[in-house]
Amino acid sequence: MHKTICGIFVLTGILCADQVTLKNGDRLTGAVLSSDAKALSLKSEFAGTVNIDWNAIETITSAAPLYLTLKSGQVLVGAVETANGVFTVKTADAGTVSASKADVTSIRSKDAQQAYETAEGRLQNPGLLDLWSGFVETGLSLSRGNSDTTTFNLGMNAARTTKRDKLSVNLTSLYTKNNVNGFSNLAADAIRGGVRYDLNVTNRTFAFGFTNEEYDKFQNLDLRAVFGGGFGAHVIKSDSTTFDLFGGGSLNKEFYTTLSRSSGEALVGEELTYKFRKSTVLNERLSFFPNMSETGEYRVTFLGSAVTAINKWLGFHVTWSNIYVTNPPPGIKKNDSLLSTGLRITFAR
Repeated sequence: MHKTICGIFVLTGILCADQVTLKNGDRLTGAVLSSDAKALSLKSEFAGTVNIDWNAIETITSAAPLYLTLKSGQVLVGAVETANGVFTVKTADAGTVSASKADVTSIRSKDAQQAYETAEGRLQNPGLLDLWSGFVETGLSLSRGNSDTTTFNLGMNAARTTKRDKLSVNLTSLYTKNNVNGFSNLAADAIRGGVRYDLNVTNRTFAFGFTNEEYDKFQNLDLRAVFGGGFGAHVIKSDSTTFDLFGGGSLNKEFYTTLSRSSGEALVGEELTYKFRKSTVLNERLSFFPNMSETGEYRVTFLGSAVTAINKWLGFHVTWSNIYVTNPPPGIKKNDSLLSTGLRITFAR
């Protein structure tokens, strides 16, 4: 009698569970969580959450209703059975509906679907403080004794990205001061920063506007303010690599200690982000500004960084910022570089 009751409970548990049959004949039971048509997540009682390669699955049978999203955007809700590459969904409103495996883009449980819809709603109508992510990086070097040296660098990059636009802010600074035998000497004092707004026109094209500001004491540059915009294209857009080309124009206003000037500029550039490993990301942006007011003159800006994550919120970075100007004031070098290393703290909201 005892064995019979136990058997009934075991059989009831199996009948109430979702089942996934693999092409090699193995059968897994549990609760289907989600699938992106590449892999399926199944929560089983004894093995925990198992990720199964989509191509290894022969059939799926669900006890609880699942949410199937098709390529057309239609969402089918109901108990699911599969056979010969065809999904059969027993919906409450439309009865039994069939869809080919190739037309299914995602499968979600009720909880997963609700979480997805909440996230989609947040992306479509985010609050002003929502969806920000980025990092703050810093480094400090000190020496004390016969010589006192202080070097401090600070960097910040933050972006608010939605499906339709992106707002980004960046800042880089370097400060170095030496004190030898009572004589103080400032060796570096520079700040660079900017704000950029990108608006997606299509899935592959975007329009953008930006402003960049720069101060460099040893270039006798009190302020360089650049305002511009243009259009760009996402040439490569994948999980590991993004590569953009962009072009446009800008207005450059420069205030040196000895002179002030304004000029119109064209703009051509590229930006690359590459995930070298799971924990390492390379990023660089190169911009070329031909001077349209003074033919033959130009500016080139470059910003590159490499970051290796130590954990989810802490990483180690190397960042290089370089600006080349063909027509600085007399006695001022044409090229200025900032190189910084240190810890990077990542944040997201």
